[in-house]
Amino acid sequence: MSTAITNISSLVTNDPSLGEGPLGLIQDAAVVIDGDRIAWVGTTSKAPATDNAVDAGGRAVLPGYVDSHSHLVFAGDRTAEFNARMSGRSYTAGGIRTTVAATRAATDEELEANLRRHLHEALRQGTTTVETKSGYGLTTDDEARALRIAAAHTDEVTYLGAHVVAPEFADDPAGYVALVTGEMLDACAPHARWVDVFCERGAFDGDQARTILTAGQRHGLVPRVHANQLGHGPGVQLAVELGAASADHCTHLTDADVDALANSSTVATLLPGAEFSTRAPWPDARRLLDAGATVALSTDCNPGSSYTSSMPFCIALAVRDMGMTPDEAVWSATAGGAAALRRTDVGRLTPGARADLQLLDAPSHVHLAYRPGVPLVREVWRGGVREV
Repeated sequence: MSTAITNISSLVTNDPSLGEGPLGLIQDAAVVIDGDRIAWVGTTSKAPATDNAVDAGGRAVLPGYVDSHSHLVFAGDRTAEFNARMSGRSYTAGGIRTTVAATRAATDEELEANLRRHLHEALRQGTTTVETKSGYGLTTDDEARALRIAAAHTDEVTYLGAHVVAPEFADDPAGYVALVTGEMLDACAPHARWVDVFCERGAFDGDQARTILTAGQRHGLVPRVHANQLGHGPGVQLAVELGAASADHCTHLTDADVDALANSSTVATLLPGAEFSTRAPWPDARRLLDAGATVALSTDCNPGSSYTSSMPFCIALAVRDMGMTPDEAVWSATAGGAAALRRTDVGRLTPGARADLQLLDAPSHVHLAYRPGVPLVREVWRGGVREV
């Protein structure tokens, strides 16, 4: 069955050959869906005949968001930690280790129910592709079950045994690296596409991160790196050196880091929810974009430092505080996220792409930043099926 969505005020295709500017904007547009794919895009007046028709009513349509960085397999709550941080009080609870304890204690059913809830929450806000990680188990069995649960709901699954050193190895970080690159990796690699490491002070240094990532590569996993979030460090350079798909956070960058990203295929994934929730300095998206780096936006949804599943919220933050234009932010939240996942079938609305799209209750994508916090998503289609 084919369906035409017509009378679209402004269609974001993310293909400059199809329309105006980098977003490939088409005015008074139509999209034809055939099965789970986009079959045709153009102006409404030229739309071919289809089995079904949907009138967009002069609203905007854009690709579904591609959230390329999240941590959704977890249990527990860190409200007290956030409240203390926002109230200017010191807080000495366990941070990530608090979530580790809760996650280990949760049943598979509880973890899956929480994952489903967050995925549906994201879908209602226009997100149709989600990457998610392990990292709150930190034992072989708990990391493997997190990845099995995640893999039942998304193809984009990342092994993050190297989130922090497990509490049992507090006095033996080298022993934990051996576990992460040995028995744990053997159990987890069959369920994952990616391998990640938190390369940061208090987590894993550059040498440890290289050992972990190269071990993952030998198991067929592609690297991604939590890089340069808390301060200057080796994460970005390591990501580029190893051909990582993305370096994520990128808050503290030297000129050499920016140049390395601009002259590589590694995507700089920016996560403004983390800066919002920790009152940290904002990443400088303008600096990266002006240098020619590919930039993605993502939520970093996790219970500690960025508990948001809202890509529209991240778009608004990027425009307001990170130097991005509305067009750049929308591209980074769609096509940029797809680039960070090395996908060409999502993040764009072009013939042959997957029919993942959202219909806004607004005439333009600019309203995502112009009207922050307003629930503008009216309909969401994923794989050619209306889900919302």
